[in-house]
Amino acid sequence: MAPRTRRAALVALGAAVAGSFAAPASAGTRQQDPAGRGKPPLLHAHAHNDYEHPHPLMDALSHGFNSVEADIWLVDGALLVAHDASELDPARTLEALYLDPLLRRVRANGGRVYRGYDLTLQLLIDIKTPGGPTYEELSRHLHRYRPMFSSCTGGRVRRGAVTAVVSGDRGARAPMEAEHVRHAFYDARLSDLGSGVPASFAPLVSDDWGRFFTWQGTGPMPGRERAELRRIVTTAHAARQQVRFWATPDRPGPARDALWHELLAAGTDYLNTDDLAGLEAFLRAAR
Repeated sequence: MAPRTRRAALVALGAAVAGSFAAPASAGTRQQDPAGRGKPPLLHAHAHNDYEHPHPLMDALSHGFNSVEADIWLVDGALLVAHDASELDPARTLEALYLDPLLRRVRANGGRVYRGYDLTLQLLIDIKTPGGPTYEELSRHLHRYRPMFSSCTGGRVRRGAVTAVVSGDRGARAPMEAEHVRHAFYDARLSDLGSGVPASFAPLVSDDWGRFFTWQGTGPMPGRERAELRRIVTTAHAARQQVRFWATPDRPGPARDALWHELLAAGTDYLNTDDLAGLEAFLRAAR
């Protein structure tokens, strides 16, 4: 998208959605489904390593996902999307795979990612290069798309069509905390629970399932681990933060389903998967 065209698009987008950001988030009432199938979007669905699917972003949205993850690398001023350095491709930028397609979709859908749903899509951006300089460049990128993104000014949050949440290298935290106006939020860890970090800075708490739990879905979940899971979720929700675990079992079968059931029963906000169709089928059956 040419700079002049992008600026015009952003001005139009800002006018279309400015009036809706101050309202609190809600599940919304279904008016039109995301892909013409009569099915509402899935609040608990997170597309892990979303960019590895044949059609990044679009495959996840076609399955109704409300959270997608992109790993970024700062290379000569560009933010490239890949899991490993060996996979870097100058054509696969954050703009090309996510920012520009999201901008087009939000403009086309009256200010939301899913037309007819008052939802905010979570764009989880996992920083792979040193966090400080990578975040500073990311911040400049997000600023150019600012009417589309949720923002925080002096601790006050304005909700947009998309909320960028920064994960990965912890070096991003300091420059994020130093910003008076942010167009991104921080992905905290379980060690941050109860530390006083506000949801206006860190609305999401994510961590590695295997660091805290031994159960992998086979047999009953140990009572002690079930109680700990529920304590974690309850503590986070009391601070108005959401919870996600990565590295949960993701091979189709009874063990994965059992673990997903326990996560939902505990109130975990996002289920993490590479299997878009599998999680969609599970969540729609669980309604």
